[in-house]
Amino acid sequence: MGAFKIFSAEFKASCGAIEQFLKPTLPEVAIVGRSNVGKSSAINCLVNHKGLAKVGKTPGKTQTINFFQIDTNGPRFMLVDLPGYGFAKVPERIREQWIPLIEEYFRMRQNLQGIVLLVDSRRVQDSDRGMVEWLEQLKIPMVVVATKADKVTRGKRHATVRELRDGLGIEEDPIFLSAHSGEGKQMVLDRVRDLLAVKTSPR
Repeated sequence: MGAFKIFSAEFKASCGAIEQFLKPTLPEVAIVGRSNVGKSSAINCLVNHKGLAKVGKTPGKTQTINFFQIDTNGPRFMLVDLPGYGFAKVPERIREQWIPLIEEYFRMRQNLQGIVLLVDSRRVQDSDRGMVEWLEQLKIPMVVVATKADKVTRGKRHATVRELRDGLGIEEDPIFLSAHSGEGKQMVLDRVRDLLAVKTSPR
């Protein structure tokens, strides 16, 4: 089996309410992470499109669920960008809207194949552990990706992996990803292909 490659990525919809969700016609893989984890940069790196997801210096820039149609050398799918959790410099009323929006997305999308969970390679927050536990409770497959890998020296990688696994309560090693250098990009893409290949069970 050759490497999984993305040929094109096209923005389809930005949804701030449940009734705005697209019809579930394609398999979906969602990306979620704490605010300021580098989610937009990671998405742009993975899909070879620098301007697809808007990168902002203010945590919490993504305030809606955004759908992108992805064409590949394998299955076509929808990449779904979820609002960041945890700290965000946005009004409380908006943060209060995110939780039911994301929860409903997790629970109702029968075409959701899995989650790419982004965590900062330098530190694990309680909210990250909470997200892992939530996804495990919902029985949604996940791939954990440690962002900003270029900030962690090679000599510290082994210890960092252990800290991430212990902090998140996971058994599988996270994948290091650097949106700056592209390190880990192909490994993440291949795991996305694995998610798309698994037949999901009703939640």
